[in-house]
Amino acid sequence: MNSFVIKGDIVFCPYKRQLVAIEDGYVVVRDGIIELPYTELPETAKDLPVHDYTGKLVMPGMVDLHIHAPQYAYRGLGADMELLDWLKHYAFKEEAKYSDLSYAEKAYTIFADALRKSASTRAVVFGTIHREATELLMDKLEKSGIVSLVGKVNMDRNSPDTLCETTESSFRETERFLHKTADRYKNTKPILTPRFVPSCTDELLLRLGWLSEQNDIPVQSHLSENPGEIAWVRELCPDSRFYGEVYDKAGLFGNNANTVMAHCVWSSDEEIALMKERGVYIAHCPASNMNVSSGIAPIRRYLDEGLRVGLGSDIAGGQSESLFTAMVEAMQLSRLYWRHIDPTKKPLSFPEALYMATKGGGAFFGKAGSFERDYEFDAIVIDDSTLPHPQSLTVAQRAERAVWLGADKTGLIAKYVRGTKII
Repeated sequence: MNSFVIKGDIVFCPYKRQLVAIEDGYVVVRDGIIELPYTELPETAKDLPVHDYTGKLVMPGMVDLHIHAPQYAYRGLGADMELLDWLKHYAFKEEAKYSDLSYAEKAYTIFADALRKSASTRAVVFGTIHREATELLMDKLEKSGIVSLVGKVNMDRNSPDTLCETTESSFRETERFLHKTADRYKNTKPILTPRFVPSCTDELLLRLGWLSEQNDIPVQSHLSENPGEIAWVRELCPDSRFYGEVYDKAGLFGNNANTVMAHCVWSSDEEIALMKERGVYIAHCPASNMNVSSGIAPIRRYLDEGLRVGLGSDIAGGQSESLFTAMVEAMQLSRLYWRHIDPTKKPLSFPEALYMATKGGGAFFGKAGSFERDYEFDAIVIDDSTLPHPQSLTVAQRAERAVWLGADKTGLIAKYVRGTKII
């Protein structure tokens, strides 16, 4: 079962600042689990079939920690407003359409097919408040072959009538969603998804925290994305010292709940300290932060202080599902942060960006996102001969150039998830 050898130019980041590049190397996979990467094929593996990608780049699959499936249909449109207005005029209007299962069928087929063809092998996905449409989304993602965590969104206040549940109906439909999907799939699992504090009452958050604890279900939401959003949370929750504390009081902020929070652009010192203490993951979404004018997240600080950081495309705040694109944007934004905000915060290096896109986000799923012993084998194979160069380049240089020049769009020739080849 899924035992073989991959041969090619191996590239991965076991640590934030360490890039390993093995020219003409091997990765031995047994039952979908990595034994080790090797410079020479060991005798003990010579009986295994070899998938030969000589001259091609073999990298860990990308992990998208934050993407909105229902927004994929209008990506590239409407990036002309700040967050709260953008939600009102674009996101909410689109998401309301998913009460119609025929529309959801069309839209989610397109989304799942695009994700399958991308460099992402794992994703943490927002659905909508509509349970049946979200289950349909899970069906589509399961067929795609990628590993995903998918959430039925919760919203019981400050939302348009077409997207506002009662507290009781939101809780009961979420209970039903968990019951129906917890063991239904091999690669697709549910995740609790309160949209954000402004759209969820304290009572609903507390009940979701109880669900998470009782069922050992992870959590995803948004945090400190925009100054106007933070001010609104302060008005709604005056008894909490900062945004993240609202989630924490409800049991939705790490510790018992494996939690990922998107953005964290404007997190206070207290909030950052609590994220580190609770082990909360940060999904850095550079394209979205630019497009809806949220700001530049202090990713250098988060990495240096040992917080858990991955990357998110944040479709449709972000315009592309490509994590290669997200890596480039993260590096570019870090340069602006260094130049214009804090000259003591060095820009991100390529190994750091690749680490966030692979092992950094993959840790949310367990042992994923690297070619280390006992990790699940998720990989992409890139033919970078589509990017000719007049000089001889090292494997590390080729990998960096492939990311900057978007070779995931032009040169993705194979993709493996948990040891199974899906492209």
